[in-house]
Amino acid sequence: MKTQWIIIPFLVILTLGCQNAQTETKEYADPPNIIIVLADDLGYGDVGAFNPQSKIRTPALDSIARAGMIFTDAHTSSSVCTPTRYSLLTGRYNWRSTLKRGVLRGDSPPLIPKDRLTLAALLDSAGYHTAFIGKWHLGWDWAKDEHGAIDFSKPIQNGPNSIGFDYSFGHIASLDIPPYVYVENHMPTAVPMERTANEDYQGFWRDGLTAPDFVHEEVTPNFFRRSMQYIRERAEQPEPFFLYLALPSPHTPILPSAEWQGKSGLNPYGDFVMMVDHYMGQLNATLQATGISDNTLLIFTSDNGCSPRAKFEELAEKRHQPSHIYRGHKADIYEGGHRVPFIAKWPAVIPSKSHSGTTICLTDLMATAAELTGQALPENAGEDSYSLVPLFEQQPGYQRTATVHHSIEGEFAIRQGDWKLALCPGSGGWSVPSPLDAGIDTLPPFQLFNLSVDPVEQNNLINQHAALADSLKHLLTRYIEQGRSTPGPPQPNDGEYPRKQLDWMKKD
Repeated sequence: MKTQWIIIPFLVILTLGCQNAQTETKEYADPPNIIIVLADDLGYGDVGAFNPQSKIRTPALDSIARAGMIFTDAHTSSSVCTPTRYSLLTGRYNWRSTLKRGVLRGDSPPLIPKDRLTLAALLDSAGYHTAFIGKWHLGWDWAKDEHGAIDFSKPIQNGPNSIGFDYSFGHIASLDIPPYVYVENHMPTAVPMERTANEDYQGFWRDGLTAPDFVHEEVTPNFFRRSMQYIRERAEQPEPFFLYLALPSPHTPILPSAEWQGKSGLNPYGDFVMMVDHYMGQLNATLQATGISDNTLLIFTSDNGCSPRAKFEELAEKRHQPSHIYRGHKADIYEGGHRVPFIAKWPAVIPSKSHSGTTICLTDLMATAAELTGQALPENAGEDSYSLVPLFEQQPGYQRTATVHHSIEGEFAIRQGDWKLALCPGSGGWSVPSPLDAGIDTLPPFQLFNLSVDPVEQNNLINQHAALADSLKHLLTRYIEQGRSTPGPPQPNDGEYPRKQLDWMKKD
């Protein structure tokens, strides 16, 4: 059941307007094809276009970046995967859903209800053919037998095809979370009979049922091949298409194909990133070969920062930093947890060799698609989404004024301009000091950073700028209370938020 969170009463609820006005813009006469490629656990510093000191060679992504626009201050809504994927497809901050911390399991029910408008459903209503290929990690309902076990001979319910995708092919969660089974348009492609596991640190996956057509090493190449085939098929059709390619890589298991092993000169993680880059080059070449590149918006980004499974110490020895200059990594509230590479290429509109330093969020893709197709978002959709079209066109009009960040443990931060207020001590995630580290309770409960002069988040200015911190805390409280950060009437958030995570609202 959807319920309003109980928020302390000192704030007055402010109605910001009655319509999400940002979508009231021109309609494109020839809406572009849209491809969103979401890498998994790829760090900001792993791509040469974002980190000139990167020791991983990424010629394909660098070439795509030169042909379009790079965003150097792009963020995911969360520093882990399930929440980010929710936000990308709904235009809504992940913590408004029923999932308040962590990620889903391989047997979790669907996180996105069928009555919530998604990016796929929005584009489907505009006449697009819509496809999902890759890692889902948003839950669905497996069929069950009389003993409560998964019945892989029967179709799933409430998966990608139920929320706007005309075609879907993928697996339920990360490649280290069972069951390891492909599902195509509701139906498992094979019945798993054997169990597999891998205990190698970088190649790790948990013990679980594995279908005979599911080979871990081949999953990423398989998804790219199917995506390129989809592009070739849709290029022959008159209607535009939307492809959401959600990669399972370079997340664990880190399994570069034989031809890529040792290519980076770093370690298997570096090899795996190079393999992903290679396939992105092939995908881009497919767009060129089919003649649809000019009017295709190709977006490449990541779901969060790099994971420690990359073996940071090994990489550092060879002077590679997956988070570049930024503090922290996957799971953290620090920049390394949620600042990600973001490339947008659309030759018909976006100038080549362009860049933007504007702070954006992956929630913005919903409003972007609405503007590109001339649709106004309903009041109860895209509550935290602002169209990126003005930035693509290098024109004024992008309306985001603040951005909320979230860690794996459900800790919050809010960013406005150069200032970032983290409403927790330490990382809120896995890096030191983590919520479980000794002495965490002795640290200041809030952290205030000026990222323009301290991008590495080393100098906590909370005592010097208490009034500013209080203003940011009140703004975040308002965003929570309103159920939205865009103009429009208040909306309910889903489920009850743990009181522990809102304790900061009681603090001075």
